[in-house]
Amino acid sequence: MAHRPKNALVTLGVTPEKTFTDQGLTGTNRARPGLREASATCRDSNTLVAPKLDRLARSLHDARDIVDELTRREVKLSIVGSVHDPTDRVRLLLFNVAAMVAEFEADLARAKTRKGMAVAKAKGRLRGKEPKLSKTQEAHCSPFTKQGHTRPWN
Repeated sequence: MAHRPKNALVTLGVTPEKTFTDQGLTGTNRARPGLREASATCRDSNTLVAPKLDRLARSLHDARDIVDELTRREVKLSIVGSVHDPTDRVRLLLFNVAAMVAEFEADLARAKTRKGMAVAKAKGRLRGKEPKLSKTQEAHCSPFTKQGHTRPWN
Protein backbone atom coordinates (compact mmCIF):
# COMPACT_ATOMS: atom_id res chain seq x y z
CA MET A 1 0.00 0.00 0.00
CA ALA A 2 2.92 2.36 0.64
CA HIS A 3 3.84 2.38 -3.05
CA ARG A 4 0.40 3.17 -4.49
CA PRO A 5 0.54 6.91 -3.70
CA LYS A 6 4.03 7.10 -5.24
CA ASN A 7 2.76 5.36 -8.39
CA ALA A 8 -0.17 7.77 -8.49
CA LEU A 9 2.23 10.70 -8.26
CA VAL A 10 4.35 9.33 -11.12
CA THR A 11 1.15 8.95 -13.16
CA LEU A 12 0.37 12.60 -12.39
CA GLY A 13 3.80 13.62 -13.72
CA VAL A 14 5.76 14.02 -10.48
CA THR A 15 9.35 12.81 -10.71
CA PRO A 16 10.61 10.51 -7.94
CA GLU A 17 13.23 13.05 -6.80
CA LYS A 18 10.45 15.57 -6.20
CA THR A 19 8.34 13.14 -4.17
CA PHE A 20 8.08 13.57 -0.41
CA THR A 21 6.67 10.91 1.89
CA ASP A 22 5.98 10.44 5.58
CA GLN A 23 6.71 6.90 6.72
CA GLY A 24 4.33 5.75 9.45
CA LEU A 25 2.41 9.03 9.59
CA THR A 26 -1.03 9.74 8.21
CA GLY A 27 -2.86 12.86 7.12
CA THR A 28 -4.36 13.08 10.62
CA ASN A 29 -1.05 14.50 11.82
CA ARG A 30 -0.38 17.94 10.32
CA ALA A 31 3.19 18.09 11.67
CA ARG A 32 4.76 15.75 9.11
CA PRO A 33 8.32 16.12 7.80
CA GLY A 34 7.36 15.13 4.23
CA LEU A 35 4.55 17.70 4.07
CA ARG A 36 6.85 20.36 5.54
CA GLU A 37 9.60 19.57 2.98
CA ALA A 38 7.16 19.47 0.05
CA SER A 39 5.65 22.79 1.05
CA ALA A 40 9.05 24.41 1.64
CA THR A 41 10.27 23.26 -1.78
CA CYS A 42 7.39 24.98 -3.60
CA ARG A 43 8.02 28.48 -4.95
CA ASP A 44 5.68 31.03 -6.56
CA SER A 45 3.72 29.54 -9.45
CA ASN A 46 4.74 25.96 -8.51
CA THR A 47 2.10 23.27 -8.04
CA LEU A 48 1.96 20.93 -5.05
CA VAL A 49 0.54 17.60 -6.23
CA ALA A 50 -1.37 15.21 -3.95
CA PRO A 51 -2.67 11.85 -5.22
CA LYS A 52 -5.74 12.17 -2.95
CA LEU A 53 -6.96 14.82 -0.54
CA ASP A 54 -6.74 12.44 2.43
CA ARG A 55 -3.00 12.07 1.74
CA LEU A 56 -2.66 15.80 2.34
CA ALA A 57 -5.00 16.23 5.33
CA ARG A 58 -7.60 14.26 7.25
CA SER A 59 -9.53 17.19 8.69
CA LEU A 60 -11.41 20.07 7.14
CA HIS A 61 -9.50 22.52 9.33
CA ASP A 62 -6.06 21.23 8.30
CA ALA A 63 -7.01 21.00 4.61
CA ARG A 64 -8.22 24.59 4.58
CA ASP A 65 -5.14 25.80 6.48
CA ILE A 66 -2.83 24.08 3.98
CA VAL A 67 -4.72 25.54 1.01
CA ASP A 68 -4.73 29.02 2.59
CA GLU A 69 -0.97 28.84 3.21
CA LEU A 70 -0.29 27.68 -0.35
CA THR A 71 -2.59 30.35 -1.79
CA ARG A 72 -0.84 33.11 0.20
CA ARG A 73 2.46 31.90 -1.26
CA GLU A 74 0.92 31.72 -4.77
CA VAL A 75 1.46 27.95 -4.94
CA LYS A 76 -1.22 25.92 -6.73
CA LEU A 77 -2.58 22.65 -5.38
CA SER A 78 -3.36 19.73 -7.66
CA ILE A 79 -5.43 16.85 -6.27
CA VAL A 80 -5.94 13.79 -8.47
CA GLY A 81 -4.79 15.85 -11.46
CA SER A 82 -7.27 18.68 -10.92
CA VAL A 83 -5.85 22.07 -9.90
CA HIS A 84 -7.70 23.55 -6.96
CA ASP A 85 -8.88 27.10 -7.61
CA PRO A 86 -9.79 28.85 -4.33
CA THR A 87 -11.73 31.53 -6.24
CA ASP A 88 -14.05 29.03 -7.94
CA ARG A 89 -17.01 28.67 -5.53
CA VAL A 90 -18.11 25.28 -6.90
CA ARG A 91 -14.61 23.79 -6.64
CA LEU A 92 -14.31 25.27 -3.13
CA LEU A 93 -17.55 23.55 -2.16
CA LEU A 94 -16.35 20.22 -3.59
CA PHE A 95 -12.98 20.63 -1.84
CA ASN A 96 -14.72 21.24 1.52
CA VAL A 97 -17.02 18.24 1.01
CA ALA A 98 -14.03 16.01 0.14
CA ALA A 99 -12.17 17.28 3.24
CA MET A 100 -15.21 16.56 5.42
CA VAL A 101 -15.45 13.04 3.99
CA ALA A 102 -11.73 12.47 4.71
CA GLU A 103 -12.27 13.68 8.29
CA PHE A 104 -15.33 11.45 8.66
CA GLU A 105 -13.38 8.41 7.39
CA ALA A 106 -10.55 9.13 9.85
CA ASP A 107 -13.08 9.39 12.70
CA LEU A 108 -14.63 6.06 11.67
CA ALA A 109 -11.21 4.39 11.60
CA ARG A 110 -10.40 5.72 15.10
CA ALA A 111 -13.76 4.54 16.45
CA LYS A 112 -13.28 1.11 14.88
CA THR A 113 -9.80 0.85 16.42
CA ARG A 114 -11.08 1.85 19.88
CA LYS A 115 -13.91 -0.69 19.62
CA GLY A 116 -11.50 -3.44 18.56
CA MET A 117 -9.15 -2.59 21.43
CA ALA A 118 -12.06 -2.71 23.92
CA VAL A 119 -13.09 -6.14 22.63
CA ALA A 120 -9.49 -7.41 22.81
CA LYS A 121 -9.11 -6.03 26.34
CA ALA A 122 -12.36 -7.69 27.44
CA LYS A 123 -11.06 -11.00 26.09
CA GLY A 124 -7.75 -10.50 27.91
CA ARG A 125 -5.71 -10.15 24.73
CA LEU A 126 -4.82 -6.49 25.24
CA ARG A 127 -2.66 -6.01 28.27
CA GLY A 128 -1.54 -2.46 27.63
CA LYS A 129 1.99 -1.13 27.88
CA GLU A 130 4.66 -3.03 29.71
CA PRO A 131 5.68 -1.30 32.97
CA LYS A 132 8.72 0.95 32.66
CA LEU A 133 10.10 -0.25 35.97
CA SER A 134 10.71 -3.77 37.14
CA LYS A 135 9.05 -4.99 40.36
CA THR A 136 12.37 -4.47 42.17
CA GLN A 137 12.69 -0.90 40.90
CA GLU A 138 9.08 -0.18 41.83
CA ALA A 139 9.66 -1.52 45.36
CA HIS A 140 12.77 0.66 45.70
CA CYS A 141 10.82 3.80 44.72
CA SER A 142 7.75 3.02 46.81
CA PRO A 143 9.02 4.59 50.08
CA PHE A 144 9.82 7.81 48.23
CA THR A 145 6.35 8.08 46.71
CA LYS A 146 4.77 7.51 50.13
CA GLN A 147 6.78 10.49 51.42
CA GLY A 148 5.22 12.66 48.73
CA HIS A 149 8.01 12.65 46.17
CA THR A 150 6.86 12.56 42.58
CA ARG A 151 7.71 9.58 40.47
CA PRO A 152 10.58 10.40 38.10
CA TRP A 153 9.20 8.21 35.30
CA ASN A 154 5.95 10.18 34.88
